[in-house]
Amino acid sequence: MTKHEIIPCDRCGTAIECKANSYTKCQCSTVQLNINEVQYISELFDGCLCAKCLFELQEEYREGLTAS
Repeated sequence: MTKHEIIPCDRCGTAIECKANSYTKCQCSTVQLNINEVQYISELFDGCLCAKCLFELQEEYREGLTAS
């Protein structure tokens, strides 16, 4: 039995273990986002995202900056 809630990633649907009450142990805390990246992602999604999707969206944001 898991200690935390299992939820789907808002972007890809992969099951992730939400550890909002233990944020430093959550898989999403492995992705270091700056304030602009957080704002970009929060404009696209409301819920939790897996680390893979966070990395991909971070890259998408950064590529958008260089394409301008």
